[in-house]
Amino acid sequence: MTGTFQTILFMLAVLAAVDVAARQLKIAPSILLVVAGIGMALIPGLPQITLAPELVLLVILPPLIYSAGVSMSWREFRFNLRPITLLAFGCVVFTTCAVAAAAHYMLKFDWASGFLLGAIVAPPDVVAPLAIARRVGLPRRLLVVLEGEGLANDATALILYRFAVLAVSTGTFSLAEAAGTFALIVAGEIAYGLAIGWLSLRLRQWSRDPRVEITLSLMTPYFAYWVPEHLGGSGVLATVACGLYVSWTGPRLIRSATRLQGIFFWGLIVYLVEGIVFLLTGLQARALIEKAHAFSIHDLLLATAWTTAIVIAARFIWVFPATYVPRWVNPRLAKRDPSPAWQSVFLLSFTGVRGVVSLAAALAIPFALDNGQPFPHRDLILFVTFGVIIITLVGQGLMLPTVARWLGLSQLGRTERESEIQAEIEARQAALEEVRQRLDRFIEEHELPDEVIELLRTRNQSRAQVLPKDMSDGLAHMRQSAELKTKLIEAERNFIYELLRAGKITDEARRRIEYELDLEEAGVANRDSHGGGWM
Repeated sequence: MTGTFQTILFMLAVLAAVDVAARQLKIAPSILLVVAGIGMALIPGLPQITLAPELVLLVILPPLIYSAGVSMSWREFRFNLRPITLLAFGCVVFTTCAVAAAAHYMLKFDWASGFLLGAIVAPPDVVAPLAIARRVGLPRRLLVVLEGEGLANDATALILYRFAVLAVSTGTFSLAEAAGTFALIVAGEIAYGLAIGWLSLRLRQWSRDPRVEITLSLMTPYFAYWVPEHLGGSGVLATVACGLYVSWTGPRLIRSATRLQGIFFWGLIVYLVEGIVFLLTGLQARALIEKAHAFSIHDLLLATAWTTAIVIAARFIWVFPATYVPRWVNPRLAKRDPSPAWQSVFLLSFTGVRGVVSLAAALAIPFALDNGQPFPHRDLILFVTFGVIIITLVGQGLMLPTVARWLGLSQLGRTERESEIQAEIEARQAALEEVRQRLDRFIEEHELPDEVIELLRTRNQSRAQVLPKDMSDGLAHMRQSAELKTKLIEAERNFIYELLRAGKITDEARRRIEYELDLEEAGVANRDSHGGGWM
């Protein structure tokens, strides 16, 4: 038990150190964590850490999917449902078939094993490329499509994976039966996920305690995921549907105190879980190298190279026709949603990084068939999967910023961001005007003391003064004001601490004042990072 705890502490220390180094090097932390994990795995004498597939699929994956669903905009998800579906379902199925054909004809796999390998390596991971894409500043719609694809593609792949394992184990497969089962799973999981989301919000609203509400929010993805997974589905679509329902309905039902604490709690959970997962992915290198001794280096490299090439090429082959052909066939679609520039389509095709779900699926392959014979090609599939993950994550991940700049998408993203900031400022101004009119009605309908009226008007005026009047000099002035405001808050915090040390106030009073200062400082930071970047 002590050794396990020490290992966890060591991994957390590595996670923190790598994250700091990644920021200095301007590299996605996920890429550096995988590389660090591989380096640690090759250190002689270090205990071997094996990634349990059930840990990823049943414990780690549900909160990550749920958190991404809650963060996703339902309005944007619905608007981009067609391209998301074409990627999350169509591209995954196409890639699975392409890899299966390559494995059958080039690697001499039987068809069932080929489809199994295809289902494992078909779904792209969203964490690393999305983090890089946000840092580069890509157009908003590209980010939405990538995030939406990442939410749903695991479901398609895991369902295909179950069918493939069953086909290898039993030697039989019915396409009609599989298609019917797939449709039933999709419909059932979506309905179940919406029901869990509805129930979760009602229970949280009834509890009226931030600690209880956050506990319920942590339980929600597991209730959404485990039941469909136990009944033969994937659990992913149910969790996605649950997260999107909470995202759309939750703002009117979740109280502010819960929301503030929940943002920090879920941010920390996702940060730790994602970091540990990428580190564990790299740490599997030693076990995989030991299993690879049964194969020649030539066979391993050939199988990995062919599979990686097919995975990357299949995405390009699918994405370009899937983007343009529907608009050529349907003029009304082309008018409503004009064809994007080829640069955006190219980057969407290039962003096909594989991740831990593929590795967990490969690790979960049974060791033996129903008749007791060894599962065919298990170790080779596991090694090839790991190779595809490393090549796409490190290779494509490191190249993504350069490709985005080469395509000119970073500049397009900056222009789009300026329009978003302007729309946000106008929305804030309109909201303050609505509040001003509402306050005038309150004053007419109620007899309020002059002091109260003055305080309320001052509140509105101070919030209005924060907003820049224009997008050029105004933003620069607001940023300068924000920097000075942060320094003033820090000066006030230090003075309050000196009063505490002198015995002029109690710890309880200091904590209340400090809490208000923290909220004020967080508001300044929110405008800079999450609230539009205009301060």
